[in-house]
Amino acid sequence: MRTTLCILTLLIFPMTTFATEEPDYKVVQKFEDIEVREYVAYSVAEVVVSGTATEAGNLAFPMLAGYIFGKNKGDRKLAMTAPVTQTAEPVKLEMTAPVTQPAVPTGFRVQFVLPKGVSRTNAPEPLDARVTLRDIEPNRVAVIRYSGFWSVANYSEHLDKLQTESTRDM
Repeated sequence: MRTTLCILTLLIFPMTTFATEEPDYKVVQKFEDIEVREYVAYSVAEVVVSGTATEAGNLAFPMLAGYIFGKNKGDRKLAMTAPVTQTAEPVKLEMTAPVTQPAVPTGFRVQFVLPKGVSRTNAPEPLDARVTLRDIEPNRVAVIRYSGFWSVANYSEHLDKLQTESTRDM
């Protein structure tokens, strides 16, 4: 079976994860440093920001951290969880003729996973309109973990490895 969705788990900043809650998953296959996981449904707080990957992380983090640390209706504090995800967002172009430039990523969707038992319907409402809540359906992903500080070189090296391995019959 071929896995069509790949996730690169990024640690944007160093942190100890042994006590950090993660969404429940089952490892269905393992290849050296890569796991194919089936995740149960979970919920996220997310923002979409413009800029490079580094700029996006720096812009998004205070907005999302503010939300989970009580900047929400009810001043409710939520536990920090893992992973923090960051995905390129394509630009939306108006339909014109002729189309001379393809859509390219211009920003990033950055997500904090919400603690177990917290969903879009029972989570506190964000005070910052840029923060939105979303439920993520159960899904299967290929994951590679690595440590160290985030850099384009480190990210690219591990993304290449993940993509190469995910093209094999998983």
